[in-house]
Amino acid sequence: MVAVLVNIFGTENVELAEDVVQDALVNALETWKFLGIPDNPKAWLYRVAKNKAIDIIRRKKHSRNFDFSDPQKQLLTSEYTLVTTMENYWQESYISDEFLGLMYACCHPEISRENQITFTLKTLCGFSTREIARAFLTSEDTISKRIYRAREFFRKNKIRPEIPAAEEVVLRTSAVLGTIYLIFNEGYNSTHSDRLIREDLIFQSMHLCRSLLENKKTRLPEVYALMALMCFHASRNDSRLTPEGEVIVLSGQDRSTWNKEMITLANDYLNKAAFGEKITTYHLEAAIAYEHCVAKNFKDINWKAILGYYDTLLSISFDPVVCLNRCVAVLEWEGPAKAMEAIQELADNRQIHKYYLYHAVLGELYKRLGVKEKATQCFEKAIELTHSNQEKRFLKTKIDEL
Repeated sequence: MVAVLVNIFGTENVELAEDVVQDALVNALETWKFLGIPDNPKAWLYRVAKNKAIDIIRRKKHSRNFDFSDPQKQLLTSEYTLVTTMENYWQESYISDEFLGLMYACCHPEISRENQITFTLKTLCGFSTREIARAFLTSEDTISKRIYRAREFFRKNKIRPEIPAAEEVVLRTSAVLGTIYLIFNEGYNSTHSDRLIREDLIFQSMHLCRSLLENKKTRLPEVYALMALMCFHASRNDSRLTPEGEVIVLSGQDRSTWNKEMITLANDYLNKAAFGEKITTYHLEAAIAYEHCVAKNFKDINWKAILGYYDTLLSISFDPVVCLNRCVAVLEWEGPAKAMEAIQELADNRQIHKYYLYHAVLGELYKRLGVKEKATQCFEKAIELTHSNQEKRFLKTKIDEL
């Protein structure tokens, strides 16, 4: 809905579009509580948002804050054509392209990479400031400043929400894919304390990626690779929690519950990603996920190959989270002593020290080395940093085992 409303109001009025959506959702909560959920909730919300947009246009069509110079938008200024023109904006066939167009607008090259992804997550996906802060391993205050700067850019430049020309698509798709992957990661390992896995966000991210593949302009190798990566990960969802909602580590997961059809689909996407002239981080991460999914059991995982993929990832660009994941692979392939040497590379990295998994991994290394006091301290620090009740309980069992 935000994408459609931004197309109507202009990117300089993003906050107004968000307010209309917020009002529609509040209206739904109040109305549905008494009348029940309608047969088609989406159509109900669209109608409410559309009617609110019509009211706003009628009140503010002479305001300097609205640009009606576009020929189609000029039709919104006449009472004779307002309602019919407004209906055209809400046609189902156009909504997907409008959403993708706004995603690319949010990823304008003059906006920094961090602000691109932050603004898209906040505006189009409804992420809270806390959720985005966790994804970026930074503070909520920093995220708020990024959102403000991006909004100011849109106000001043009035960027049109549209998929860019072919020569620009490759450059700007990187930020779009980064956004989609962060949405997926929030669904796969949510900051919400009541649900570790959020199927709605996983579905949304995969839908967005699939939409890119359905458009000829955006059907790139890295898009196929990201789709493969998400399918590999999502195939394991049913094995990651006990019936009571407790965390099950990879080594204890029942592989018979893994979604074989989704793994086959992931393989297909990964094969289709094998064109073009470069290997992206998504290709390499998908290859790592592939190794986990094809192994018959945990002991058969090809950790040597996985280490090679992590080394290649780090040769492309240093990422503290990738480095941390590599330490886990070193732990399984070469043992805790070698892994402890590897994790020292992150000792001075302040960013990763805010991440609970850094302390959880460090605690596991100390545990396997028999240094119980330090292991306990690390697990306690990880508990302090995570917002997930399931993760807190899992980490407490680690301390109990000590």
